[in-house]
Amino acid sequence: MTTPPFIDQTWDHPLLLFLASLGAGGIVHSIFFFLISRKMPASPNQGPGPAMKNLRWPTFFLTMELLTLLLHPALPFPGVFEGILSRTLILLTVLTIAWTLTAMTHLLTQHMLSRQGPSGADDLTCRKIRTRLMLMEKILVVGIAILSAGAALMTIPGVSRVGESLLASAGLAGLVLGLAARPLLTNIIAGIQIALTQPIRIDDVVIANNEWGWIEEIGIAYVVVRIWDLRRLVLPLSYFIEQPFQNWTYRSSQLLGYVHVYADYTVHVGDLRAYLKTVLESTPLWDRHVWNLQVTELDEKGVQLRALFSAKDSGSRWDLSVYVREGLIAYFNRTRASEYPRVRIEFAPQGSDGSQ
Repeated sequence: MTTPPFIDQTWDHPLLLFLASLGAGGIVHSIFFFLISRKMPASPNQGPGPAMKNLRWPTFFLTMELLTLLLHPALPFPGVFEGILSRTLILLTVLTIAWTLTAMTHLLTQHMLSRQGPSGADDLTCRKIRTRLMLMEKILVVGIAILSAGAALMTIPGVSRVGESLLASAGLAGLVLGLAARPLLTNIIAGIQIALTQPIRIDDVVIANNEWGWIEEIGIAYVVVRIWDLRRLVLPLSYFIEQPFQNWTYRSSQLLGYVHVYADYTVHVGDLRAYLKTVLESTPLWDRHVWNLQVTELDEKGVQLRALFSAKDSGSRWDLSVYVREGLIAYFNRTRASEYPRVRIEFAPQGSDGSQ
């Protein structure tokens, strides 16, 4: 029986060089990562800190793999192991590059977000930038994953031949894949449109699908709306491109609220208007910008008045509406009970001859 040629080869020298290249790569990475960490500017919000930790391991493996690829010609592995090592290193390097690019994308996003500072409810500029950065990060991560998967498959000869055979029937396969991926592609394109035009942003107050809530998360294919009762409404991104919805904070978080009051024709509008001003000034929920009381409708039963006021955001608007209703009820109950709406029936006295 013929002895395989690699049995007579010594493994000491190539294994020693291989381990040395791995150790050298780890040392180079440690020094480089330490210097980069020292150069990173300190942020009061500590935005890039966790992202730098996520970048440590992919760059660690990538440094060792690249150094091993450079020293690969000097590693005389016997026989078939030479080809196996070469292809394995290339495949691992492609995947690690994708891992590193994903971590670097997250690091860059967090660093840019930390430079913006904490966003308030009315900080539209910060919310616009935050929404655009988060959406672009998700789109870039998906693109990196697709490109890296294609590059990794091309390093495997058997899979690459399968890919070539599939390309020969690209007509039918492309049609089937296009139909299957249509919802995903539609949402990805909608995500790009939302990132550029921004009909919605993080923390916007919206009414979508007959539900009122806040935009909590914008994903690569969906939007999470936090409803006022803490439920979550998950909608596809395409909904906010194709369907009508209300955005209460598109230009500003300031909103106008109103309360309808129904009273008798004997109501003293001036006194009620003055009392509304007193009620509004007694609470910090009113932002001191807009207020008014107007008669908006007349009918056979009474008058309709509208109390108008402004608030800094949607939550304050709701609470202020409730507060004004309670104040107006107290006003009528204490001093103006006779001004409640009423139905009048007039009876004429009957004469002696039976005529009215």
